[in-house]
Amino acid sequence: MGGPARVIAHLDCDAFFATVELLRRPELRGLPVIVAGGGPRSVVTTASYEARAFGVGSGMPARRALRLCPDAVVIPPDGAAYREASRGVWDVVASRLERVQRMGIDEAYADLTGTPRPVRLLRAVVEEVREATGIQISVGLGPSRLVAKCCSDVGKPAAFTAMSRDEARRRFAPAEARRLPGVGPRSAERLARMGIRTIGDLQRAPDDALEAAFGPRWGRELRERSLFIDESPVVTRPEPAKSMSTEVTFDEDIASAAALEREIGRLSGRLADAVAARRRRGRTVSIKVRLSDWTTVTRARTLSQPVEAADDIARVATALLRDYDPPLPVRLLGVRVAGFDDVPEDPPAARPGDPRQMEFDPRNPIIVGKP
Repeated sequence: MGGPARVIAHLDCDAFFATVELLRRPELRGLPVIVAGGGPRSVVTTASYEARAFGVGSGMPARRALRLCPDAVVIPPDGAAYREASRGVWDVVASRLERVQRMGIDEAYADLTGTPRPVRLLRAVVEEVREATGIQISVGLGPSRLVAKCCSDVGKPAAFTAMSRDEARRRFAPAEARRLPGVGPRSAERLARMGIRTIGDLQRAPDDALEAAFGPRWGRELRERSLFIDESPVVTRPEPAKSMSTEVTFDEDIASAAALEREIGRLSGRLADAVAARRRRGRTVSIKVRLSDWTTVTRARTLSQPVEAADDIARVATALLRDYDPPLPVRLLGVRVAGFDDVPEDPPAARPGDPRQMEFDPRNPIIVGKP
């Protein structure tokens, strides 16, 4: 006989950044609040539920958010405050749950397989976090990370939803395909062109059509996700990051090659500091360029010797930029280092939708790619 049935929880802080701001500014409670930067191309980091009622959502351009909700109170992000609040939340969680995998500043998975009365324990943890920090956690519970992740959004805020795999497959069948983790805008557009708009459509789609459109691996995985088949483990001891990068979205598109190269130097310096802080060196340097028409390209070069110094990273990144010679003004520019000497040189490709842990800086995030 096998072991106990898997019990996986997804813990997600409700409107985390907005909640932190409201705890600091209680006079704003009940008002539509948007957390966003001040630049003309800033995006919404998060919004209070009062603002969400107007259709405001995370990742939306701030200008559009203010058109939808012109009376909203806009607050600039405060990364230090969010990190401090996050530590408070997950310190409480870690004191009660043994197997926890942090997925970022405001969410985590927990493996409660074999834990007596897991629902009672989770409810107690949620209450302890709320009393200690003022942060409300929504919980999804199921036999896998995929089911738990989808469940935690049902009934927000203060959700507590549990489903079996079969129940999730039926319950989410009418939902848009983008409801599945890993199905981003481009995948959703390609699915829509195939007549696949809901999770149920994806469940019924022919395997050969999916594999022809997305390739054998991702096509097969799309089908498995639509059926909520997922055996991925909760990893409590994360492996070293496979890459580190930083990028900037300009307030206005930049056409000047000299200005772009200066920005490459600045980004390389910031990235080198982060790489050095972790005592790492990488063999592969790459750039990411998004043009004014939203075309996005990457260029990479693998070196014979690993690099860590800002000048070395900048020299390679600048050469890549010159070789590419952007044909249009540039909207976004990024620099990345990978192929670290303490991880395998040729790691498996990341699965679409794999999480990325970000050290919060709304303008120039350092993005640490997890395996």
